[in-house]
Amino acid sequence: MSLTDQIRTAPKVALHDHLDGGLRPQTILDLAGPAGVPLPAHTADGLADWFFAQADSGSLASYLTTFDVTLSVMQTYDSLRRIAAEFVMDQALDGVVYAEARWAPAQHTRAGLSLEDAVRAVRDGLADGMEEARSQGLVIVARQVLTELRGLEPTTDIAEVAIAYRDASVAGMDCAGPELGFSSAVFIESYQMALKANMLLTIHAGEADGLSSIQEALHVCGAHRIGHGVRLIDDIDMSGATPVLGRVASYVATLRIPLEVCPTSNLMTGVAPDMAHHPFDALYRAGMRVTVNCDNRLMSRTTLTREMSLLADAFGYGMADVRRFTLNAAKSAFLPWDEKQWLIHDLVLPGYAVDAS
Repeated sequence: MSLTDQIRTAPKVALHDHLDGGLRPQTILDLAGPAGVPLPAHTADGLADWFFAQADSGSLASYLTTFDVTLSVMQTYDSLRRIAAEFVMDQALDGVVYAEARWAPAQHTRAGLSLEDAVRAVRDGLADGMEEARSQGLVIVARQVLTELRGLEPTTDIAEVAIAYRDASVAGMDCAGPELGFSSAVFIESYQMALKANMLLTIHAGEADGLSSIQEALHVCGAHRIGHGVRLIDDIDMSGATPVLGRVASYVATLRIPLEVCPTSNLMTGVAPDMAHHPFDALYRAGMRVTVNCDNRLMSRTTLTREMSLLADAFGYGMADVRRFTLNAAKSAFLPWDEKQWLIHDLVLPGYAVDAS
């Protein structure tokens, strides 16, 4: 098999994938009509082209405007349930065995859903998707991560519903949205409530903003994982034969804090001009716990297989590296310890025949 085919059939783990960034174009068409939502294109292929072109702007703020369309068709229980189920099946068909769907419930209440209604819809959709996958002989575990959104009024509402549904598909919490000018620390009360309940936390940082946003996510907010985190490269000197880590990079490496890197998405928002210049390989060689993710499969027109393959082409990786990235992600999953051991030893490791110790 080609390397891409090997990657496609190997088990993979998706930690950073936005529910509202992974809709099927046909589903948007199906839901837009009854909801009275105007669309920029009227065929599935036309919509897919529009999302990709609109998102490929070089600006995170511009990239985020594409979500106006997807969110407009995600305002009812039935639509959320369908989209969550399709999220699971699309991941499973790509060989993903564990996926976290992150999304911001506060953006799904325009038609009268409560936050709890919305979370229940996604819970039920994830269960539907896992059942459908099982019926096709595919094994996948899917959970949801509830997101605070920069720019919204800080409350503890998301933490409260996350804690209430922690045993009903909610894996943890996130903070997303434009970094520049919007501190993640405004939600500190919400994070503290979640942390005191022993919940897990990931925060988007170090993508559109620099090291200070990573430090804030870690030391002020208490993040266990960093969404993107590619600007950590600013604290690593790669000029010599051996990488020299600064204080922040050394802290992240020493504590094995995972970086949820999203290569294609990063290129689209201007992190690097092309894959060959993406900081992923430098972070990997410097000892960071890097994981590979899609971010938004619709906007980036991508899959986890494609992301892994692009990195392999750019940096000469083989299946041993793919295994390492997948193990990094499995070790970093927001799962209880016993379930994580099952994920690693029963779902991931048996799918790799190489020694990547």
